Amino acid sequence: MTDIYPTSMADALPSKARVNEAKERLEKAGVKYILSCWIDLLGIPKTKPVPMCEFEALCAGKGPQFAVHSISFVPELGPADSDQIPLPDLDSLVICPWDKTCAWVFADLWWQDKPYNLCPRQTLKRAVKGAEDAGYKAFCGIEPEFIAMRWEDGKPVKAIDDDPLPGKGLRPRRQAFGYDAEYSIESMGFLGEMIDILNGLGWGVKDVVAEGAYSQFELDFTYTNVLEMADRLVFLRVLLKEIAKNHGMFVTFMPKPTIGDWRSGAHINFSLTETNGAINILEGKDGEFSEEAYYAIGGILKHGHAITAVACSTVNSYNGLVPKVGGFEGGTVTWAPTHMAYGDNNRSCMVRLPQNRFCIENRAADMCMNPYLSLALTTAATIDGIQNKIDPGKPLNLDLYSLSQKEIKEADIASLPRNLLEALEELQQSDFAREVLGDSMMQQFFAYKMDEWDRYHQAVTEWEVEEYLRLY
Repeated sequence: MTDIYPTSMADALPSKARVNEAKERLEKAGVKYILSCWIDLLGIPKTKPVPMCEFEALCAGKGPQFAVHSISFVPELGPADSDQIPLPDLDSLVICPWDKTCAWVFADLWWQDKPYNLCPRQTLKRAVKGAEDAGYKAFCGIEPEFIAMRWEDGKPVKAIDDDPLPGKGLRPRRQAFGYDAEYSIESMGFLGEMIDILNGLGWGVKDVVAEGAYSQFELDFTYTNVLEMADRLVFLRVLLKEIAKNHGMFVTFMPKPTIGDWRSGAHINFSLTETNGAINILEGKDGEFSEEAYYAIGGILKHGHAITAVACSTVNSYNGLVPKVGGFEGGTVTWAPTHMAYGDNNRSCMVRLPQNRFCIENRAADMCMNPYLSLALTTAATIDGIQNKIDPGKPLNLDLYSLSQKEIKEADIASLPRNLLEALEELQQSDFAREVLGDSMMQQFFAYKMDEWDRYHQAVTEWEVEEYLRLY
């Protein structure tokens, strides 16, 4: 078995032959600069661009160092402590499609010759190693959704929307944006460039969807192992922003910018193989899901609160995990998950078993998540479920939106957290999450997100002013 989680930096260094091969390829392609990116607590890439002449030093761990603790919400170290060293993972090396003079590579952080305990990428690699030690390889696909916008008079407005803005003229009732052919055609300059770039990277784009909110889109591309998929999601968030700039737009991954918007999710479609095989173990006999698939679901539901706290990690995330919304574009039903249950093809549940593929789809995830932490928890939860044969019960194939509170209580169905505070309080009590993330990561993530909640809770919103200012 390949050691994907070396415990010393010397063991993690790429071979000289591998470095020389990569350097030759980059120089031949005209690359002049390297963006070696480590990931912060929120899943945001950070870097110091270096010239190509420093590539060998970078790969030897002698490139730029970072005082990670000074900028990335992890103040467990102080100004007198050693810096962290990013070591590039050459498997992730790619020439930047938006500027072919630059190459991008993901890096793992090291501190005092040890894997840095607050490096999210190292956290996921630990979970992957745990899965492989148990005899499994983890794979997933992610369904990224986003909204394309532009600036008008200093305010953000939908980019793909040719009617007058509210208050600036007649705005007739329109066809819902979802699947709309006219707006798909209008978007093809932006979408076509994106499809060509992603297929050029070998991602295997299957389609692009005009989603429910105006100017909202979803991408569907081929699944891969969980580490590569986490890298892809982070790279995609950067890539989409760069492509949008070429079209006078910007992209937001905020789950729900306005009340009328459909939520931008990032559903996690998870599967497993045996370590020494390529067969999806979630596929059973006669086209049915396997026994292991149901045990894996049991693990996800058992640890559902902790997973949701990380996969739906912002205050805004929970505005989207509701059944119905007044003033909704294209209807009133959100199609978002509301309860920690699973169904055969039930989109009102946290977990769905899709009818066209053998995977476990966790619908309670959005584009603001740190994918490394989310997939680490997901991987570990499924292994826990399989090893301990956790029974998820029977699938729930009822519309949860239409059930009364009495019916939900009688069915013993747990709700997803209603807000970030509820999610964080459950996360703090999870020994499972503490084991997967590590004490330091758990403590710092909780502290930063509690600060986010406190600042939100202290803010006076426009809704409060409109609701109470003249009423009382």
